[in-house]
Amino acid sequence: MQDREDDAVVDPMGELVEVSRILGRDPWLVLHGGGNTSVKTVRRDVTGRDVAVLLVKGSGHDLATIGPEGFAPLRLDRLHELLPPTRIGDLALLNELRCALIVADAPDPSVETLVHALLPSTAVLHSHADAILALTNTEDGEARVRRVFGNDVVVVPYAMPGPDLAAACQAAWDEQGHETTIGIVVLRHGVFALGDSPHQALANHDRLIGAAEAHLHEHEAAIVTPAQAPLPDIDPVELATFRAELSALAGRPMVVRRSTDPDVARFVRDRALLEATGHGPLTPDHVIWTKRVPLVGSEVSRYAEGYRAYFAQHEHRRSVPLTMLDPAPRVVLDERLGMLTAGRNAHEALIAEDIYRHTMIAIAAAERLGGYRPASPGHVFDLEYWALQQQKIARRDTHRPLAGQVALVTGAASGIGKACADALLEAGASVVGWDLAASVVDAFDSPEWLGLQVDVTDDDAMQHALRTGVERFGGLDVLVVAAGIFPTSQPLGEMPMATWRRTMAVNLDAVAALYGYAYPLLRLAPTNGRVVVVASKNVRAPGPGAAAYSASKAALTQLSRVAALEWAPEGIRVNMVHPDAVFDTGLWTPELLAARAEKYGMSVAEYKRRNLMRTEVTSAAVGRLVLAMADDTFACTTGAQVPIDGGNERVI
Repeated sequence: MQDREDDAVVDPMGELVEVSRILGRDPWLVLHGGGNTSVKTVRRDVTGRDVAVLLVKGSGHDLATIGPEGFAPLRLDRLHELLPPTRIGDLALLNELRCALIVADAPDPSVETLVHALLPSTAVLHSHADAILALTNTEDGEARVRRVFGNDVVVVPYAMPGPDLAAACQAAWDEQGHETTIGIVVLRHGVFALGDSPHQALANHDRLIGAAEAHLHEHEAAIVTPAQAPLPDIDPVELATFRAELSALAGRPMVVRRSTDPDVARFVRDRALLEATGHGPLTPDHVIWTKRVPLVGSEVSRYAEGYRAYFAQHEHRRSVPLTMLDPAPRVVLDERLGMLTAGRNAHEALIAEDIYRHTMIAIAAAERLGGYRPASPGHVFDLEYWALQQQKIARRDTHRPLAGQVALVTGAASGIGKACADALLEAGASVVGWDLAASVVDAFDSPEWLGLQVDVTDDDAMQHALRTGVERFGGLDVLVVAAGIFPTSQPLGEMPMATWRRTMAVNLDAVAALYGYAYPLLRLAPTNGRVVVVASKNVRAPGPGAAAYSASKAALTQLSRVAALEWAPEGIRVNMVHPDAVFDTGLWTPELLAARAEKYGMSVAEYKRRNLMRTEVTSAAVGRLVLAMADDTFACTTGAQVPIDGGNERVI
């Protein structure tokens, strides 16, 4: 299809994209892919005929970053044929919507497409604004909405997204809608703002949100929020134990994130607010990230019992047999632990945290308006077990081998350490990187990355960094020891003992201390702990002038072999790699490489391949081997020492 070329008609796609991004960038309106937008326009098809089209957000796209490719163009006349009195099932709706598309490779249209189609306005913006939900999720929600907005909006009782919501909106519009209506408020769900253009719809959306916020503000004067004492520090082992229990219930490793800021402290110490959380999520759409209710306290087994009872009570609401989802909580509220959020990766744990922070604010507001009353458990169940919602979650599961697992890499700012961290991130792990260099903090731009500037010879710094990593991701599954120093080459008679001691402190002593701190965490890893040590070719084939380095790496290898022996009964495996001639690290400057190559009468390219296989050994190659030792490839191996050097006669 192609856009109509009549100069008198402006294609509103650009305006829709602009307005959608404005809406999507405000977390008080939509969170993590929520909300949807649309505009009605005309396209000219290949026959020259004008076709009325609805451009609506595609499922899975984020309004904050959406582009033209994120909208699905559908024939409006066909959508009108799918409205009541036509009855259509959830799964059949998906097929019908795809059949109504005018572009074959367009994204799946939003499940709320029919609501956008039935409204006469050119542009429709839908959000789950906190202020609106704080009004609707109260005992007298409908009456309060009518008092605040008057005749500006049509009020619709909660209904399941999809055909049910479209039917409810159609009935309400037929009864209440008029020429000056600027929005629809769906109780316990959100708002649809209307306009003759996307910008006008946005202005009307702002007007409705402003009215809701003003009403809430009137009730804030009586709020007393005394300063809160900080929540206590928690032993990392306690958090890792909790994560292990939660992961066992989830049936997979989970990332668990701790929050302890004053807002969280205030909420978890308020008995009334904690009790209110038991009524359910801010909107049923959130259930796929937060479950219906949080765990209040820390008894995971008790929460699981409650979830099983919830499933048994409601499983017959759906017309098809259901398999119960895992009964592990995704949000935990506890007066000691603060707020814990869980996900299949750090990004999902962060989504759950973001959503529940907004939920806590709205709960507090609704309680001040007489009591928090969200959608019923049955309605929440319907959405949690809705096939279309489960498909959305399934699409986000990348099935990467280390998803949900937590790795710590020392020496992660550059060279081999950074390559190891990169390989682990690509495999789905959440990675904590330590390095003396400040650049480690920003080494990767990912919610799965936590870079910490750490001096590994400082015991207090290491213990603090371990605690920080556990509070961010929940525990420790994989430890990669890559930090090390290679002092300037000096023969034994000339080497200062300070050089010897410094090399031992970094390459050996720090690792011995780290093993002691990490072991209690590794033994709690949901899929057994793993340690990978980046040792050196010098362990088996030392060179002159490298006494401190060679001895430190040899001692590190012996230390790690002992760890392999001691930790095997706990299921923890310890393996070692022995790299050599890895030239793409900070140790090897172009000038140094050129000088070494000249010494041997070689080009730089030849010098890099000065091994039996005539191959270049890169940091990335070492990272791939380390990953193999961290995933299931080496599941039956511990204590192994694997060279990665292109073949060395002295080693062989």
